[in-house]
Amino acid sequence: MNVNHIISSLVRISLVLPAVVSLSMSMSACTESVRDAHIESALPDIYPDYHGVTVPVNIAPLNFSMSADGYRKIDAVVTDSDGRKIHGQGDESTSFNLDQWHELLSQNVGDSLYVTVSAKDDDGWHTFWPFSIFVSPDSIDYGIVYRLIEPGYEVWSKMGIYERSLSSFDETPLIENTEFDGCVNCHSFNRADPRDLSLHIRGAHGATILRRNGQMTAYNTATSQTLGLCVYPYWHPSGKYIAYSTNTTRQVFHISHNNRVEVFDAASDIQIYDIDNNELIVTPLLKRDSIYETFPAFSADGKTLYFCAANALPEGSSDFQKVHYSLCSVSFDEATGSFGNCIDTLVDCSMCCDTIPGSVSFPRPSYDGCFLVYTYADYGQFTIWHHEADLWIMDLATGERRELKNANSADTDSFHNWSSNSRWMVISSRRDDGLFTRPYFCHIDAEGNASKAFMLPQKNPKRHYQELYMSYNVPDFIDRPVAFDNVAAADIINQKDRKPMKVRVQ
Repeated sequence: MNVNHIISSLVRISLVLPAVVSLSMSMSACTESVRDAHIESALPDIYPDYHGVTVPVNIAPLNFSMSADGYRKIDAVVTDSDGRKIHGQGDESTSFNLDQWHELLSQNVGDSLYVTVSAKDDDGWHTFWPFSIFVSPDSIDYGIVYRLIEPGYEVWSKMGIYERSLSSFDETPLIENTEFDGCVNCHSFNRADPRDLSLHIRGAHGATILRRNGQMTAYNTATSQTLGLCVYPYWHPSGKYIAYSTNTTRQVFHISHNNRVEVFDAASDIQIYDIDNNELIVTPLLKRDSIYETFPAFSADGKTLYFCAANALPEGSSDFQKVHYSLCSVSFDEATGSFGNCIDTLVDCSMCCDTIPGSVSFPRPSYDGCFLVYTYADYGQFTIWHHEADLWIMDLATGERRELKNANSADTDSFHNWSSNSRWMVISSRRDDGLFTRPYFCHIDAEGNASKAFMLPQKNPKRHYQELYMSYNVPDFIDRPVAFDNVAAADIINQKDRKPMKVRVQ
């Protein structure tokens, strides 16, 4: 948003406030009228913080509450520059009509809306200075899929994979572990297309479930020539291959350390699964005992495989704070299913020391081939518990990299995925309370600049997030409903049969 746009917005706000206050004071119907309000010379302190955010035209209503306790009612009027208005009021949270909200957003694509908030406490009504919301011309995908899990990771009880519409508040369970004995994790789609699905199951009924061309198959991905089960999947754009890593991990639970949980590799390799030929393609280049290789991700054209690599610790060592992952790449030939012969290092963290910390994880290239966003932390790869973790962006044409400002916060900003049009990111962040991971969204423009991130909307966000003692894990976009047959999936998981994978060494 340029300076002229900001000045224009401020002028519009000054014109909107008196009209909105007058409208709000005259409303009665089924809502309480805002009468004799004290006019405050400050922006309202609301939860979630939606001040100045950029939103897609098809986003669900941004309901919000007052951050402070003591308010008995909240009222909001949303106005555009042509004088069109919608009104939402509630005891705990604003409540905007879904159809009216979407109509107002569709009428203001590429323009700002202005929100005037009034809140009632023991002293009566208070009306605050309006804030703006910019409606982006870039729409967002149908929804996201995530795992809900208790945040400790050392124990778990109920968990599941859930689908959430982004234009409404509808959440649908795809599969929960009450349907089988085990846990669900590592779900992955091919560029937001849920027709291709990889889903990993751990526990007594462990398997990797692949859905392709409408067919679900349970695989045993462990072989005698690889470290173990395949995890961290990433689809090739052709849909013919999936890159996986195999990781032998260890856990440490801190008593006093700022990062409460640490997961670190004792060994890790990368291989690519050829779906049509049922082969794990293995190369010595990505299977070195002296190197930990993890987090594979294909480029937009499928000709490059990005991954993270770190020098392995000496045998028996658990000094995980000395492990620093670099961002690397290797070429890949789709026609032959073969790797190149040379590894390129794009972000070199191998020389990092205590005074110059740094470690890369979760590389995610945009689907338009322009950018790559990764998580940058002090050390290691389990950055979802690293409070210092931030997102960085790399221009793939120039190699220039910088912090993804506006998207980041003072707390953990870690796992992330791109929307199918490469204009939105979903971010796993602990900025809300430092304990639970919540999904946030930000717009990425053509120059790689991020807008201020905003939290996933809820009907009553304050109550929802205060009462949900679970973290949103591994959020990923979907461009349509998943249409997942959980009964058939549970039946496949509960059976003993698992299809083995062959290995082809390059």
